[in-house]
Amino acid sequence: MKLKKIVLTGAAGRLGGYLRAPLAAKCTELVSTDIAPLTEPLIEGERFIQADLADYAKMAELIEGAEMVVHFGGHPDEKPFDDILHANIIGCYNVWQAAHKAGVRRIVYASSIHAVGLHPKTQAIHAETPHRPDSFYGLAKCFAEDMAKLYWDKKGLEAVCLRILSCAHVTNLRALGSWLSYDDLIHLVERSVDTPVTGFTVIYGVSNNDRAPVDNSAATYLGYCPRDNAEIFADQIFADAPMPNPRDPDQMMHGGPFATTDLGESGVAKLGLSPDDT
Repeated sequence: MKLKKIVLTGAAGRLGGYLRAPLAAKCTELVSTDIAPLTEPLIEGERFIQADLADYAKMAELIEGAEMVVHFGGHPDEKPFDDILHANIIGCYNVWQAAHKAGVRRIVYASSIHAVGLHPKTQAIHAETPHRPDSFYGLAKCFAEDMAKLYWDKKGLEAVCLRILSCAHVTNLRALGSWLSYDDLIHLVERSVDTPVTGFTVIYGVSNNDRAPVDNSAATYLGYCPRDNAEIFADQIFADAPMPNPRDPDQMMHGGPFATTDLGESGVAKLGLSPDDT
């Protein structure tokens, strides 16, 4: 059964762009929003509203009447704290408060591995692993996850927090474990939307990689069954990559390069992403 209305924040961003068509297929009306203009044509059943997440009145206006919000808006990288505060902390509060006031059933939130990024990769992490952020960006993800739990406990607003590892092409050794393919991203969001009951759930956004360093067993009721496996890239990656240094925090921590990037400075810049992912 189709939902009446879904709101997608961050629709003009890279990951949001992959979600527009699948979400439009799940509802009668998809309201897409971003602070940036949408450069791609609208999809059937979609309308776009340009808005700042930190503008509560605008968030309340566009969320009114929605059954679900898929919240992928905000800065996707480390920034100075004031920037993170504006979009990723105040913006998240505005989305949750507006959703609660509008009677929204569930928020599907793009959280991040960077909420637990300073745990060592040799320690398998799971949904109950304590927060250990590696950046202001990761700290904002911790805030949003805790707020999501609060609004579930106090207001009954469901939330699925997707701790995405690395949703980009496999270009380095870390990605052999952390890769989330775009097809698996779509599948993960679809299951987060159409699962009948979720309560408050944390699940890691990662494909079916042989070397995945996280445990998703506590969230199997979502029905997320990733199909892609980064091992198909392993031979080439090992042939091209230098021998890793086991004392290098970039190699040893779940957050990768964010572990050693100074607060307020870009971590994405050190990831060596494909031009298709930037």
